[in-house]
Amino acid sequence: MQLKNQKDFFSGLMFMVMGVVFATGAASYPIGEASHMGPGYFPLCLGIVLALLGTLITFKALVLESAGGDEVGPWAWRPLFFIIGANLAFGVLLGGLPSIGLPSMGLIAAIYALTFIASMAQPGWTFKATFILASVLALGSWLTFVRVLKQQLTVWPAVLGG
Repeated sequence: MQLKNQKDFFSGLMFMVMGVVFATGAASYPIGEASHMGPGYFPLCLGIVLALLGTLITFKALVLESAGGDEVGPWAWRPLFFIIGANLAFGVLLGGLPSIGLPSMGLIAAIYALTFIASMAQPGWTFKATFILASVLALGSWLTFVRVLKQQLTVWPAVLGG
């Protein structure tokens, strides 16, 4: 068996594994039926669709020829580090870490941190463009979640009035 497209093959495998994990995890919740869905219904369906999609992509990678085999290159460590770090920082800033006494810094600070840290994954990022993007995202998030959806979120750090 020879791979005709490495990227599609490994992407398909990743989709299949994630689909099986989601479907297996969903099986521990009540599934219900289409007219009365339980909490496990959507994750189960999503897992099945994801596994099927992965199967199709993997099959395509084994059957259809691509120019040069579309080889997988080296790991992109910089984007991996900054994107994962941005998500961790967002979670910590939004919810705080009560176990070490770190309070929530609020939605606005979390959005700004997320945007700036994630932007550093791109070589040649600029402060001005990132600041504008962060401002638009913070305003949009505040309008959407706090004003429209009436979510009870900490918007500002407690030292600024929460």
